[in-house]
Amino acid sequence: MDKPAFILNPPFSLSTEVANNIWMEELPPDLRQCDTDRAVTQFLALYRHLAAESLVFLLPTPYPDGLQDLVYTANLGIVLEHLPDRNTVVVSNFASPPRRGETEVGVRFFESMGYRTVVPDTKFEGEAELKHLHDNVYVGGYGQRSQCETYDWLESAYDMVVVKLAETDPYLYHLDCTVFPITAEQTLVCTSKFEHDELRMLEKHTEVIDVSLDSAYNGLCNSVRLNNVILNSSHIHDLRSGSDEYQDELRKNRELEDIATKLGFEVVLVNLSEYHKSGAMLSCMVMHLNRNSYQFSLL
Repeated sequence: MDKPAFILNPPFSLSTEVANNIWMEELPPDLRQCDTDRAVTQFLALYRHLAAESLVFLLPTPYPDGLQDLVYTANLGIVLEHLPDRNTVVVSNFASPPRRGETEVGVRFFESMGYRTVVPDTKFEGEAELKHLHDNVYVGGYGQRSQCETYDWLESAYDMVVVKLAETDPYLYHLDCTVFPITAEQTLVCTSKFEHDELRMLEKHTEVIDVSLDSAYNGLCNSVRLNNVILNSSHIHDLRSGSDEYQDELRKNRELEDIATKLGFEVVLVNLSEYHKSGAMLSCMVMHLNRNSYQFSLL
């Protein structure tokens, strides 16, 4: 395919019944309850933005399923971009108990599309944890949901290099909370969350652009690139003007817009507030089938 391609899953099974991250645990059950109609409306807004310039495949929801987080397809697996045929999917071996049933769903789906699938013996939670930089070089997060041993195995089995970053903050429990490759040469990183030696290793492979910690908490790195557009989640219009939460969201949006402008990108903000109740942001909902957007020439 010469177009960007992604996988989404409509929120038919979305639920916040089991609190499986600290964001959910801190929300009272009544505030954590999902509004299904609003979740579908917000999903369709994201779908429209992506489908305007890319191929969007929809992952079917098995019935009955009980897979409350299936909508977060970034955790389902990763297509190994550096392999010549881009035909190998590493399907996740989930640490989170409510998500373990997704592995079988992913294997069936990808094999039905003609992909070759492999599931690691060690814990791994998809492209939310493993980001392609360029060539055969990736950056992988470990310590909370994924194991470092997974990346050792991938390096040995698939002739790839994985720069390994330890995740220690329970609020930033996947790598997409702190790392976003924005071009083939530049990567947004919340540098305050990593050790100096780790950053030095990463800087051997990419130009690191620092992201503030507050903006990382508010989802700046949880972005998705679509050609010359950076998509990000923002519910700023739901917030009371002048409130602390409003000011935090405003600063995050402006920081992202400043970075994007310098690099020649446009920014599109999508309200995904219903998914915040799961402790999730935009990048959580999108799995790449290819990285063709990174071949787009910026003017």
